[in-house]
Amino acid sequence: MHDIKAIRDNPQAFDAALKRRGLEPPSSSLLAIDEKRRAAILASEQAQARRNAASKEIGDAKKAKDDARAAKLMAEVAELKTTMPQMEAAAKTADEELRKELAQIPNLPLDEVPDGVDEHGNVRRHVFGRKRDYAFTPKPHDDLGGALGDMDFEAAAKLSGSRFVVLKRGLARLERAIGQFFLDVHTGEHGYTEVNPPLLVRDDAMFGTAQLPKFEEDQFQATRRISETERIEIAKVKADALYRRRFFTNIVRSLFGQREQVQAELRKYFFEELLGAPSEQKLWLIPTAEVSLTNLVRESILDEKDLPLRFTALTPCFRAEAGAAGRDTRGMIRQHQFTKVELVSITAPETSKDEHERMLSCAEEVLRRLDLHYRVMTLCTGDMGFASQKTYDIEVWMPGQISGQGEGGAYREISSCSVCGDFQARRMDARYRASDGKPRFVHTLNGSGTAVGRALIAVMETYQQADGSIAVPDVLQPYMGGLKVIAKGM
Repeated sequence: MHDIKAIRDNPQAFDAALKRRGLEPPSSSLLAIDEKRRAAILASEQAQARRNAASKEIGDAKKAKDDARAAKLMAEVAELKTTMPQMEAAAKTADEELRKELAQIPNLPLDEVPDGVDEHGNVRRHVFGRKRDYAFTPKPHDDLGGALGDMDFEAAAKLSGSRFVVLKRGLARLERAIGQFFLDVHTGEHGYTEVNPPLLVRDDAMFGTAQLPKFEEDQFQATRRISETERIEIAKVKADALYRRRFFTNIVRSLFGQREQVQAELRKYFFEELLGAPSEQKLWLIPTAEVSLTNLVRESILDEKDLPLRFTALTPCFRAEAGAAGRDTRGMIRQHQFTKVELVSITAPETSKDEHERMLSCAEEVLRRLDLHYRVMTLCTGDMGFASQKTYDIEVWMPGQISGQGEGGAYREISSCSVCGDFQARRMDARYRASDGKPRFVHTLNGSGTAVGRALIAVMETYQQADGSIAVPDVLQPYMGGLKVIAKGM
């Protein structure tokens, strides 16, 4: 989410940054909504101030026995009482309109991000290792897995449809070993705190990391019915919370003092209103543990001395892949359900760029120990994610894949490490208290450390043998009970 004050202060810079992403300049329309919003808020505040002043003047007029003035003032207060809700509604509508528009605008790229329209504008940063030579034609992972009898797409389709897989025996164990290895390195050597987070999250969490509202069609949602008993309990809690909000409490105090009867009536009103809430609960399946891990700091003020916070999690992830219809339909490259180790950092603004480089090195290290050939790409402005200021992609070499040019072997993304600045923090209201005592928005970063399913594919294709078996990398053998080769029936 963007700061409207920053846009107001420098609209030209805002438009120029978004132009680099290929977007039309939005500042003029945003500032028009902002001006309408500010005017509505000012009118509402002035009306409230006048109502308060007039109420005091009524008392003075009555003390002075000036009945005519008191009557005139009472009529003015009655008129304000009628018009103020309309003013407040106008201010709320304008505020919601501005928030909705800002929520659709992506983050601004850092100056050093290369310009470009799509992936062809990405810039290679560095390479690790080299392509291996084989005395045979390398096979794709799905051919290898099918021949081993350990990778079954047909069984998965019967259970769930396309873009799912059933792994068995050696390959199921190998995938588990890869995830465990990644976690052990990141927690034991890289200083990340392991978290086992929820896989189902609310709208606010998805909004906080910017999956909503822009990318709703790419998400899976779970629904359950709420029993009448539970709905009543939820309504009671929400009603009490609503009543305690300062806005409502101030109204009660200013109009009625502390009268218990009025307080009880308000609670009853809120409760009855909330009972009309939907009888279903809808939660989102996380597309990445970034959602759960980053939102751990939502609506909080951290101590600067506790930063940076570094979290990691190994979780299933769920993506509808609505925008990828027809792409990578073969094998495990693009699945609706996959496993990934996520890395998330929460930092102060001054250290976020250094943390980005550190995160990249952590993601690279696990691939280096697997001795997988890869390249690191700096994504251009046209290929970056919505919430990112700058992104590095790690693309691993898969010798069994077919490249876009029809050649054998292809680079495939296995990790994406992004620095988001305060973009997500504003959406989550996540702040820290700086040394001067002022609360400021944190910076957030996220990256794959790495995608376990794609690492499995890379290991299978890289370590395949002429007879169709898979050699187990040295670092994974302890996780495989000492097994060195996965062969048919193992």
